[in-house]
This record gives sequence, structure tokens and C-alpha cells, in this order.
Amino acid sequence: MIETRDTVIIGSGCSGLTAAIYAARANLKPLVLEGHEPGGQLSITTLVENFPGWPEGIQGPELIDNMKKQAQRFGAEFQVAHLNSVDLNAYPHKLKTSIGEIHTRSLIIASGASARWLGLQSEQALIGHGVSSCATCDGFFFRGLEIAVIGGGDSAMEEALFLTRFASKVYLLHRRESFRASKIMLERAMAHPNIELRTNVVVEEVLGVGDNEVKGLLLKDILTAVKTVLPVSGMFLGIGHEPNAKAFHGQIDLDPEGYVLTKDNVFTTHKGVVVPGVYACGDVQDRRYRQAITAAGTGCMAALEVEKYLEEHGR
Repeated sequence: MIETRDTVIIGSGCSGLTAAIYAARANLKPLVLEGHEPGGQLSITTLVENFPGWPEGIQGPELIDNMKKQAQRFGAEFQVAHLNSVDLNAYPHKLKTSIGEIHTRSLIIASGASARWLGLQSEQALIGHGVSSCATCDGFFFRGLEIAVIGGGDSAMEEALFLTRFASKVYLLHRRESFRASKIMLERAMAHPNIELRTNVVVEEVLGVGDNEVKGLLLKDILTAVKTVLPVSGMFLGIGHEPNAKAFHGQIDLDPEGYVLTKDNVFTTHKGVVVPGVYACGDVQDRRYRQAITAAGTGCMAALEVEKYLEEHGR
């Protein structure tokens, strides 16, 4: 006999943990499935200075750990598990996971979006030490320094333009000759005196692993195969994010890039009709802001909607 939970939360980043705090305080005893990236993107972030209430800033992993402990204090249960598939047509909803099948009366999708990386060992070793996927989060730490942004679309242009507020020089590196960015964004980047665009180059290695800080980038010209070193103090990835919503394909509405489409902030839909008891919050449905505080805000909304939904259905 499979126990039916009142609510299950998919994901343990800022949105999922906030939802867990609110749901637990409502005595719903939420089950949180931590997923393949426990803690979300904050777990690989160093100093967080823009989350309210921490005037001196707080380390990302510490913030996540505090939120998890807060949720556990009120009765939230955590399981390290991966979601394989869902059946939202059944009620209770059926979740097939790496720890077995779970049934739930309501569901909060807080599975986030994973930053796209170059896949270099040196890059991974220096995440949080000069390598970042969030200009808004980390740009301040590069005041007066020279840095590089990788990418050729609007995301890369936005990152580069934002980073000129802090960095003395921004190199925009793209592996192709032409850019995918919209004309207006490309023109803005090209017109900025502190941005230098370089095409047909790829990053072969991030230098500085031994020093635990970015010292430069080893670049390769894909036309000539000539390798050069670009001396920069930081590297920002502007090649987009991958929403973790593949398991919900065909069950709820997703946009062309795979983000969950929501109505009235957190309500999920299928063919434009609201799916009862299923809500989405955080980066899995937010392709615009992608901040810890906005993720937390929608996590709160989702949990409040779950509480209301279960009350209306006799729970």
C-alpha cells in the first residue's frame, strides 16, 4: 500500500525550500525530493549579498542549509531522489522516482534550471572562484577588473552590458562568426567602449586552478588553430539555462525552450486549462529574473495555493 502525501515538492533550491517552510508550517508534512542538484544553483555560489536580511552577505551553501533546517524544524521531510516520470491525469498524482512510486494530492514543481556550462574540468573547479553563470549575482566582485563573457545570444549581450557597470573591460567571446543575438542587443554591445567582441574562438582551459582563482583563459582560434592566453580575472557563462522540466512534457504546458508556463504566477496549465493542485515556482518557470529572492517569493505563493487547494478538497 503506497502512502498518499498531502504535498510533494520537486526540488530543493530557494523556491522549493521556501515552499517547504510554508507547507510545513501549515502542517502539511511536505516531502521534498532533492533532485540531481540538491540546493540548486545557490549551492555552488559563494557570497550572496543581495538576499534581504544579511547585511554582510551569506555564503550560498549556508543560506540553503539554513532554509533546509528551518523547513525540517516544522516537519518537512527530505529525500535524495530523482524524478523519472509523472502521471498528473491520475488522482492522487503518481510520481515515479529513483526511490519508488509516490502518490500525492498536490504537487509543487520547483526543479529549477541548470546553467549551461562549457564542460571543462578547469571551469568546474573554479565555479565560485571567478567562474560564474550569473552576472547579477557576482558582477560586483569584479569591480575594476577585466573579465570575459562567453556566448553569442541575447543572454550574453545582456550579461556583458550589465558587467560594464563593474568591470574595466569585458571581452565577449563567441565560437562563431555571426551572433544569434537580436540586432538591437548586438548593436548596444558593439557600441559600448568597454566591450570587445571576439569571434571564432573557443575556451580550451580556464587558467588558475592551482591558485583557486581565475588567472586567464586559454583560447583557440577555430579558423587558424592558433592558441593564445587572454589575461582576465573572471569568466561568465552567457549561453543560457536548461529548465529541469522534461519529466512534465505532455503533462503540463511548456514554452518552446522547455520552461513551465504558469498562469497567475504559479498555476500550471495543460492546453491552456489550469491543472488542479499542481503548481510551479522558481527558475523552472522564471526565465526573466532568476534571483534567489524571486524564487523564494514564488515558492511562498505555490505553498499558499497548495494549502488553499487542500482545504477546499477536505484536507
